[in-house]
Amino acid sequence: MESLIKKTIERTLGEEISSEMLTDLNKLSFEKTYEKKEYLVEAGSTCNYQFFILEGACFSYYLSERGDKNVIQLAIEEYWITDASSYFRGTEAVSTIEALEPTRALLINKENFEKLCRMHPLFDRFFRILLQNSLASLHTRIAKTISEDADHRYKSFSKRYPHFIKRIPQYLIASYLGIKPQSLSRIRKNLY
Repeated sequence: MESLIKKTIERTLGEEISSEMLTDLNKLSFEKTYEKKEYLVEAGSTCNYQFFILEGACFSYYLSERGDKNVIQLAIEEYWITDASSYFRGTEAVSTIEALEPTRALLINKENFEKLCRMHPLFDRFFRILLQNSLASLHTRIAKTISEDADHRYKSFSKRYPHFIKRIPQYLIASYLGIKPQSLSRIRKNLY
């Protein structure tokens, strides 16, 4: 666990972190495993943790009134996932986070997150960079969804996230991109 999280933090920050920082992270977080299809968080409950994926894959989704899963976020190793509104505000989660395969994650609650950021300003900077990148990606995704055709959205996604194409079921990628699964099948057939 230490080498993966250390590598991820250092790559994001562009500098090395101290062993003391890792020790404190280990003290203030814990690992948990989830079976395939197990919920990390259910909509309507409170999301008490941020999850750093050590092994496996999961996704978050909003369930429509018709029962359709509208994918919000995808995560595999080295990605963080949470219901940000619930985690940071203490409100009910609007999304469900589900394991796509057996998953092992590092969990940190809000109190320990805040403590860690106070103890080590580099953690505060690290999480700020993650939030900035997440917000920028969200804005790009929204802009592409409302202004680009499905072919272009899928090509951009597959170029930027080839590791997701290999691991995440196509119907979930279609939902994430706002494309009907049948349309994505047609797009993929034309590409290959």
